Amino acid sequence: MAKRLSSQLFVSRLSFYTTNQKLEQLFSPFGVVKEARLVVDPETRKPRGFGFVTFDSESQARKALKAMNGRGRVIDDNGLPRLSTSNTCKQREKAY
Repeated sequence: MAKRLSSQLFVSRLSFYTTNQKLEQLFSPFGVVKEARLVVDPETRKPRGFGFVTFDSESQARKALKAMNGRGRVIDDNGLPRLSTSNTCKQREKAY
C-alpha cells in the first residue's frame, strides 16, 4: 500500500537569516500556507536552518514538493527525502 503524503513538509538547508514570513512567502505560490514555522534554538532563539510548512491540502503540499525539488532539500513527514540532483549535492552525499 502506498503511503499518503501529508499536508505538512519538513524543509531543511535553510539560511539562518530565513524568517517565518520569508518561508511562508517562498512556499505560498504553491497553495494556501496554513503555517510556516522555523525551528529555533531554545537558548539563542536563532533559527536552526530547518522548519515545517503546512498547506491547506495534500495536493498543494505535493505541488510544492515537486516544484522545490532541486532547490535544496525538502522532506515530507513520512521521512522521504527529495534531494537536489545538482552535482554539488551529489558530491556532498558521497562524502557522507
